[in-house]
Amino acid sequence: MNGRIDKTNLPTGVELLHDPTLNKGTAFTEQERDALGLRGLLPPRICSQDEQVMRVLENFQRKPTDLEKYIFMSALQVRNETLFYRVVTDRLEEMAPIIYTPTVGQACQEYGHIFRRPRGIYISSKDKGRMADLLSNWPRRDVRIIVVTDGERILGLGDLGANGMGVAVGKLSLYTACAGVDPSHCLPVTLDVGTDNEDLLNDPLYIGIQQRRLRGEGYDEFIEEFMTAVQEVFPRPLVQLEDFANFNAFRLLQKYRDRICTFDDDIQGTAGVALAGLYSALRISGGKLEDQKILFLGAGEAGIGIGNLIVSAMVDEGLFDDAARTRCWFVNSKGLIVKTRGDLDQHKLAYAHDHEFLPDFLSAVESLKPTAIIGVCAKPGMFTRAVLEAMAGFNERPIVFALSNPTSKAECTAEEAYTWTHGRAVFASGSPFAPVTVCGRTYIPGQGNNVYVFPGVGLGVLACAAKHITDEMFLAAARALAHEVSEDDLEQGRIYPPLAKIREVSAVIAAEVAEVAYNRGIATKPRPEDILAYIKSQMYEPKYESYV
Repeated sequence: MNGRIDKTNLPTGVELLHDPTLNKGTAFTEQERDALGLRGLLPPRICSQDEQVMRVLENFQRKPTDLEKYIFMSALQVRNETLFYRVVTDRLEEMAPIIYTPTVGQACQEYGHIFRRPRGIYISSKDKGRMADLLSNWPRRDVRIIVVTDGERILGLGDLGANGMGVAVGKLSLYTACAGVDPSHCLPVTLDVGTDNEDLLNDPLYIGIQQRRLRGEGYDEFIEEFMTAVQEVFPRPLVQLEDFANFNAFRLLQKYRDRICTFDDDIQGTAGVALAGLYSALRISGGKLEDQKILFLGAGEAGIGIGNLIVSAMVDEGLFDDAARTRCWFVNSKGLIVKTRGDLDQHKLAYAHDHEFLPDFLSAVESLKPTAIIGVCAKPGMFTRAVLEAMAGFNERPIVFALSNPTSKAECTAEEAYTWTHGRAVFASGSPFAPVTVCGRTYIPGQGNNVYVFPGVGLGVLACAAKHITDEMFLAAARALAHEVSEDDLEQGRIYPPLAKIREVSAVIAAEVAEVAYNRGIATKPRPEDILAYIKSQMYEPKYESYV
């Protein structure tokens, strides 16, 4: 944090107390209170940051529901940013499920009803032609990471329109808490192009424009203006695409990935986390990645993204591309994806194999006998008892990833996965589950959440000022993440490191990502002698700075 604040141009008095980036509340010293016109505006007792944390936690723990805790923490973030990040960073395992999945899902659904103060930039379809002006209203110019959504596919909850801002805000909070990205460099953006959600269209408290979604050429022109305006207003930021609908997500990534520094977390971040989980799972089940047969339930952004990265990893380890693709099979809402189907989108065709059509997931499991199943369909309960018992029937240690978010959308619970396989499943989920005791042994479920990858990737890209973000970076991130899983973690059934280690893990991932950028000639900053040490030196630490 040192050096962030321009001490020659500080606001004073009430204005200072109302600036969340500068406000220290009761932690202002006697000298600061005199110098900055704060005398009398604060209670007389000076509190340390640790004492303020105690007060926050006492109030946090009194809240009766997770949504109330979310509202409380959101209020803290817009009142005292440094204190917010101190609490979240030090207690991430407790705070992450509140400020992000699963609670952020409910928060987005009710965003207009719990709305207090605006965060980020809202650009609606009515603002076409003046997006650069809107972005210029943001008070900070050194924006380096933008998380942008159009709200059409929020988590597994569908079209939430402008309410999707909750996800953009949450993701950027995790960039800071998990990877030490300075919050002053972060900007959440919601592109409000309307919504097709009937409930929102009829909700008098909805915060977005109440009209049907913009589609086709008009939508593309809107996105193009936004991307152009971003580059005009800010000095080449990283743009993370978040929760766009499948069709738009794939083509927007393809259109912009070589033009600007951008990635889609639902496609690439999810892939990195899932691949890391597979590497760790194979340390438990045995075997090589190239020998696995993986069956996906869901063929959207997450599923195809995971499949593509697994294929890249297999090719990197010696398989030909076609052979690698035959290791990945997909079932969508209409059944097994095979060549005889005539209803497939372009991004699914590479995984349409020669096989008889099968109408459902269970029949595909029984026919293909996969070593791993990965759920990314956002439909709860799809990994049924019959499916899991079948997996346990032909695998000693079946790999079961129920990755859909939030928790209510998971394909199965941790308890179901362990119970129905008699404790033999190697399990991971997208949102957290409590430990499960089966057959006298307690298992700690792995949380295959993107938080393990995207903050570290972003940190690495910023550290070297990479021009572009490549799939190779996510492959490097997956391998680095898997390497951070200890034998003790595996013994407990955990295939990801504890969230308490996430800042250390993110720094390691960032170093590997920067290494890829330097090796490929797409880094624009000089290469430091020790990349990891340099990255750690740049990480934001939420501590108060002296103003006098």
